[in-house]
This record gives sequence, C-alpha cells and structure tokens, in this order.
Amino acid sequence: MKLIQSAAELRALAETPGEQPCACGLAACAGWTSLTEERWPATLMTQLATLRDPEVYEPTFEEHHPAGTRYDDPAAPVALAFFPYNRCDLWRCQACRRLVLRYTEFGGYYVDHRVRVLDPTLIVD
Repeated sequence: MKLIQSAAELRALAETPGEQPCACGLAACAGWTSLTEERWPATLMTQLATLRDPEVYEPTFEEHHPAGTRYDDPAAPVALAFFPYNRCDLWRCQACRRLVLRYTEFGGYYVDHRVRVLDPTLIVD
C-alpha cells in the first residue's frame, strides 16, 4: 500500500468528482461521518493509499484546528500529521472519482467506521 507522507502527495491524487449523482452516496460526508459496513459502497470503492505511517506505533490523538474548527466540521483542515488523518486510508469511488478518507474509531465496546470526502482545498502542510 502506498504511504502518503506529505500534503503535496495527497493534493496530487485529488481529482474533481463527476457532476452526476453517484450510487456511492458519499457526497453527503463532507465532515467526519459514521458509516457502517452495511452502508459502505464496497463494490464501488478502490483503496489507493494510506496516511498511517507503519513506523509509528501509536499516532497522536492531537487535532489541528488553527481557525477554531472542530473535528466534525466540514471546513476543518486536513492535516496529515494530526488525528484522525494520521490513521486514515484513502479510497476512490470508481464511478464518480470522489476521494474519501476512512478510518476506524475503536472504543471500549464499539467499532465505528468514519469517512470524510477529501476536499483538496482543505489540505494543509
């Protein structure tokens, strides 16, 4: 799996999604959204890369919000060294070409898959 290590690498993969509505239904996931395995459009998705460095045993849980945004804000910056981006994989819909970040939140008794459409204008160094 390709490891993306810089904002420039991530921007280089970004494409504008198609204009038509897509069966993936991921356009609505502008901010981090819980998406169960049953709702994940697996047949349309291709995993492209990972942002999680395999050399880092426990990535930070520190977030990056210099403009006062919050974790689930659609305007929150995409900062690769910070949570949750440092735990994400990058996926592309084969139909609309939309890029999606995905990671799994683990709690005491739950597993929560979360996704966010990648907006290349929000990627920061």
